[in-house]
Amino acid sequence: MANTSKETTVDVTGMTCAACATRIEKGLNKLSGVEKATVNLALDRASIRYNPEELSPREIHQKIQDLGYDVKLDQTDYNITGMTCAACSARIEKVLNKQPGIEQATVNLALETATVHYHSGMISSRDIMKKVDDLGYKATEKNEELQRSNDHREEAIKKQQQKLFISLLLSLPLLWTMVGHFGFLSFLPLPEILINPWVQMALATPVQFYIGKQFYVGAYKALNNKSANMDVLVALGTSAAYFYSVYLAVESIGHEGHPMGLYFETSAILITLILLGKLFEARAKGRSSEAIKKLMGLQAKHATVERNGQEMILPIEEVLVGDILHVKPGERIPVDGEVTEGQSAMDESMITGESIPVDKHPGDNVIGSTINKNGFIKMKATKVGKDTALAQIIKVVEDAQGSKAPIQRMADTISGVFVPIVVGIAVITFLIWFLWIDPGNFASSLEKLIAVLVIACPCALGLATPTSIMAGSGRAAEYGILFKGGEHLENTHRVTTVVVDKTGTVTNGEPVLTDVKVAGDFTEATLLQLVGSVEKSSEHPLAKAMVQGVLDKEITIQENKEFESIPGFGVRAIVNGQQVAVGTVRFMEQLNVEISTILQEKEVLESEGKTVMIVAVDSVYAGLIAVADTMKSTSKDAILRLKEMGIEVIMITGDNQRTADSIAREAGIDVAIGDMLPEGKAAEVKKLQQQGKVVAMVGDGINDAPALAVADIGMAIGTGTDVAMEAADITLIRGELGSIADALWMSKKTITNIKQNLFWAFAYNTLGIPLAALGLLAPWVAGAAMAFSSVSVVLNSLRLQRVKL
Repeated sequence: MANTSKETTVDVTGMTCAACATRIEKGLNKLSGVEKATVNLALDRASIRYNPEELSPREIHQKIQDLGYDVKLDQTDYNITGMTCAACSARIEKVLNKQPGIEQATVNLALETATVHYHSGMISSRDIMKKVDDLGYKATEKNEELQRSNDHREEAIKKQQQKLFISLLLSLPLLWTMVGHFGFLSFLPLPEILINPWVQMALATPVQFYIGKQFYVGAYKALNNKSANMDVLVALGTSAAYFYSVYLAVESIGHEGHPMGLYFETSAILITLILLGKLFEARAKGRSSEAIKKLMGLQAKHATVERNGQEMILPIEEVLVGDILHVKPGERIPVDGEVTEGQSAMDESMITGESIPVDKHPGDNVIGSTINKNGFIKMKATKVGKDTALAQIIKVVEDAQGSKAPIQRMADTISGVFVPIVVGIAVITFLIWFLWIDPGNFASSLEKLIAVLVIACPCALGLATPTSIMAGSGRAAEYGILFKGGEHLENTHRVTTVVVDKTGTVTNGEPVLTDVKVAGDFTEATLLQLVGSVEKSSEHPLAKAMVQGVLDKEITIQENKEFESIPGFGVRAIVNGQQVAVGTVRFMEQLNVEISTILQEKEVLESEGKTVMIVAVDSVYAGLIAVADTMKSTSKDAILRLKEMGIEVIMITGDNQRTADSIAREAGIDVAIGDMLPEGKAAEVKKLQQQGKVVAMVGDGINDAPALAVADIGMAIGTGTDVAMEAADITLIRGELGSIADALWMSKKTITNIKQNLFWAFAYNTLGIPLAALGLLAPWVAGAAMAFSSVSVVLNSLRLQRVKL
């Protein structure tokens, strides 16, 4: 089943609190064919992994609708060219309507347009256009920029603002009647008309049933599905106040004077305050996904494409793999690709964090959305759309923000049973006041019931974790740390031991020329010229390092003759009539070269982790050449920082023990284990786990993948292989060890933030309910406290967006 499973994400509308999210999650997980479903209240999104052989996306959407919620559809309008008759439009319409993820497609032949309603988590606009292209027609997005800005959350906020304005307009006169009862505000004149119960009813009724309709609808859906949520509490509390006031108003007919103890202002002001809180909450939740918006803003919008010998500017969505693109100085690289012509320097700081531009020549890879600084280049597109590096980063961040941390399960469980308990407490409170504390005083007892119902809404509880996860993972992404899920963001702070691979992790991963020891009449330049001239014909990585070292010193390399490579020994060739040999001690012994006096010097260099080659010219010792994989400039400080955090650091490598010890000494690592095969690394990690340690493995190669998978937390260096990144839980894009400490620190900050949120969410309820039950909180004060509890939780989460690493 796992091999055939698919994943989809859908935007859900109509959720109001954690109980809604929990109900949808439970309902989806009960569906046959669903392997795992998680619902994120902060994102208004459901992520579902399912077996397509047992279940269709439409059935998933139907289930969500059956539960009383709705699935938000994206709508895109397209211009269609190439249609000639009604058969063409009918064919396009028929094929599109069969695509998974498309709910409805209509094609207009006369206008040459198509309107498609679809689920963006299942099918993209690019996929739709490609499907039309495959049918022999051409589809392009209509008003693309306008649609991009047409965000459903912004629309929802605008509607909330309009409702709040109307609600305020109607509630303020009622608020006047409330404050008029306070002795210290007696100087405020209270118009006679506002005391009239029918005027109060006229003002309160639109607020109760038009503005407050969303609470009744939500409560009905919840109760219809045999559960309860925030809407149930609000609907119960405000309805009790409103209908009791109506009863008193009707009772007063035929009596002189106005009835006392009306609660029209209570119900209206409660709804207004809750709307205000929801508006603040929606705005704050929108800010918590700023990281995604920033990343998306980095994407190029258009590309200059060379097709059929002509240059044309196309939307980025229309670039295909294999296209030749022209990129001018100052422009963004449109997609991932390879330079085919020209040279320039690229600002890759958005990916690597390095501010120094990287030189690019034909054959070099370039990353989409990085900036071409100073030269014109042509490039071939190798990855487009969702396959580009930036799109993958955005996907990882979105997945992390949409996932659940283990700590959230506790909050979900509590919020799921919270509402029925609160209703029970409210009823008991009413009975105690009505029967014992203030016998027969229905109005006073009702007031306490309303206050308990309203103060107890579990919104803050449901938002406590997801908003922190969103803000924390988004901020981490800005620093080049990609958490694959909320559980990894939570668990990382528990790490006690960090195991690092050597090559490409602690070190640069590429050998460089480090030492040249010259003998006899040779100078360094002449010796290096001979070595470079011989080694240029070798394919060995060490040979390439030596040749590069010679070229870096601006020494000319000459032609050689009769080149010969002896595997495991070395190479030899004739350069300028001289027989030059470069190789091991055994090779020199074969050639009868006297080297006994330099063996100690060679061992000293090897004890420093260097690979040493002996050079002989015409069978006479001429010097030593040392090559080594150099340590990254940031590694030593990064290791020191981890130690200061109390983290044990261990290095594991496939290199020999002597090289491992040398690099470990230089980096400040106390324990180094050499001569390790990939499975050996994984076994070593398991051994540490058996000792009760929480282990993070950091690596960059295919050989690190087993250990990355076994570790409690796997961290892949972003400059490494795709296999390593696939096996890891966290990707460190910048490729330096300093990001390990940053990841641990970000995890600790996020967990602290979540705990603060949960504390305040529980505090509001545990303190608020007894105060309300004791009659110390007026219903409107309870409403204000409840509304702003959610806002305070979200605002606290947003502090993570200002964390400095």
